[in-house]
Amino acid sequence: MNRCLRWVYAYAVRWPCGIALGTWRYARHVLLLRRVAEQGEPIVPPPLPENCGDDVLWPGEGAGPLFHRRYRVWIEGSPWSPERLMARIARDLNAASPVEIAVFDKETGGQGCVEVGDEFVVRLPGPWDGPVRVVDRAPTRFRLVTRQGHLEAGQIEFRVGHDGADLRFEIESWARSGDRLADLLYDKIGISREMQMHMWVHFCKRVCKLAQGKRIGRVEIHTGRWTEPSGVR
Repeated sequence: MNRCLRWVYAYAVRWPCGIALGTWRYARHVLLLRRVAEQGEPIVPPPLPENCGDDVLWPGEGAGPLFHRRYRVWIEGSPWSPERLMARIARDLNAASPVEIAVFDKETGGQGCVEVGDEFVVRLPGPWDGPVRVVDRAPTRFRLVTRQGHLEAGQIEFRVGHDGADLRFEIESWARSGDRLADLLYDKIGISREMQMHMWVHFCKRVCKLAQGKRIGRVEIHTGRWTEPSGVR
């Protein structure tokens, strides 16, 4: 399938159907979430390595407030260790992603793994895709930074850990909108913010299934919003 046919398929067939399915799923589960607003000083993201690339989209280049978001879910009865579960997630990010609205397309790096320096483009409906690069990798976590052209400017980390006998999976992000139009849709109108929330909540729920365990309670969403971010490049 050439590029033109892929474009027609994505924008004329896949994304309209995907948005409809995503909206239906969002409507079903939006009331089953636990949202917590953070207070106090901004939570500064971890520093990026010096060699993370010349095309990084830094938060200082973005627009609007800084958002710190943490999605968290607990899993009981999983036979897997945190290391094994993270390896399963890293082997195929699309196994957990809601592919009707977000597809991880790997552009650089080997298949079936996530390693420092690997590059992905998250294919999204609308005028933006999400180019990212892996800047940190450990047995139980990996972290991505946004690149030029992303609708956000910042970074996001995925990690698995023990919480007593249970597993805890978290997605934590620190980001501003990539430009003024993205800020309008994300912060002012809120359309892309709610779609992003659906995306990562779906990801958390799918991880529970990949772990062959049972989700404990609701997916927790902690959100901090700061209009004058400090300490962020």
